[in-house]
Formats: sequence, C-alpha cells, structure tokens
Amino acid sequence: QVQLVESGGGLVQAGGSLRLSCVTSGMDFSLAAMAWYRQAPGKQREFVTRITRRGNKNYASSVKGRFTISRDNAKNTVYLQMNSLKPEDTAVYYCSADLERLYWGQGTQVTVSS
Repeated sequence: QVQLVESGGGLVQAGGSLRLSCVTSGMDFSLAAMAWYRQAPGKQREFVTRITRRGNKNYASSVKGRFTISRDNAKNTVYLQMNSLKPEDTAVYYCSADLERLYWGQGTQVTVSS
C-alpha cells in the first residue's frame, strides 16, 4: 500500500531553518505530483508548495522566497527546505502525493518560537 512518512520537524527559533523529508513507498514516485500542506491549531489545512513530476514548482505567497521544495526520484523522497522561519509557520506539515487520488502522510510538527 502507499505510504508517506514525514520527518525533520522540531522546535526552532524565529529566523532559523529546518528541512523536512517525506519518504514514499508502494507507489511510482516518478509519476506523482508531490505537495506540502500545513495545519495550524484551530485553522484549516492550507497549501504550502507543490512540485510536478516534471519539476515545475509553485508556492503559497506566504512562503515564497523562504521555502524550497525539491524531489529525488531515486530516493522516492520529497523535501521542504524552510528558511527564515517565522512563528506563524508553526503547524503540522503534511506531504501529499497526487496519483489519481491524494495520499497523505501522518504529518510532522514544526514549532517556531519568537
């Protein structure tokens, strides 16, 4: 079955950096568009960034210029490099795979202290 496992979250001070990873299995990773979403307490899940199977990327305006999505098809992994983190980036971060339907990971907590 398809599995997505996120890692790399944690506690960081404002202005710091984190790199999230999402390792997938049970699917043809090279065919999937991959994305990151986040959900802050009391808020709806929101789109962060997406990368197509051809490597085209788009970002939410709130993270553009600070976050970078990338993928390694040989490792079936998508990454999210987060720089210049702000307290408002605090959320559970989820990766998703778009392969005729959406698959989700379990999420990883990112907490940015001021």
